[in-house]
Amino acid sequence: MIRFCDLCFALLGLVLGLPILMILWMVGFLDTGSPLFRQQRVGRNKQPFTLVKFRTMKKDTASVASHLASADSITPFGRFLRRTKLDELPQLWNVLKGEMSLVGPRPCLFSQDELIAERENRGVLAVRPGITGLAQINGIDMSTPALLAETDKKMLDSLTIIAYFKYIFLTVGGKGIGDRIPGTK
Repeated sequence: MIRFCDLCFALLGLVLGLPILMILWMVGFLDTGSPLFRQQRVGRNKQPFTLVKFRTMKKDTASVASHLASADSITPFGRFLRRTKLDELPQLWNVLKGEMSLVGPRPCLFSQDELIAERENRGVLAVRPGITGLAQINGIDMSTPALLAETDKKMLDSLTIIAYFKYIFLTVGGKGIGDRIPGTK
């Protein structure tokens, strides 16, 4: 049922959101010259996939976890995208392709060994990663690997269709801050 909802919402979001996506792409092109950001992430069963987001940082920024990035690397438009969570919209393509779910543990980088180990120990990597989840709406980011993996496991153990919609509505409603970059709000 959750996969069916993922497909419906991703397709609906991409079709209805196309004008917004195009505007954000054009402004992003003017902002950085490269509006889309692609990065290899850890997917279901530790399979790599390419996550797609709107670029929020300068093109020459090092590829590190958000909590290790510099606030100086975020562009003014990128700050807006992060604050409104619009930078996440292109991930609907990842959801449509079956690489992600709308709700699930945020996909980490392959360099985040401690988080991967914590998630592996709890069976969290057996599911599709998601755009949002319990950790995101509670402001738990990747800087605390054990707490994040524990929260992901708790979410997965109690994930119902009602909880699925709750996490989506809370995220759209502005709850949570996702992966923070030190020095930003």
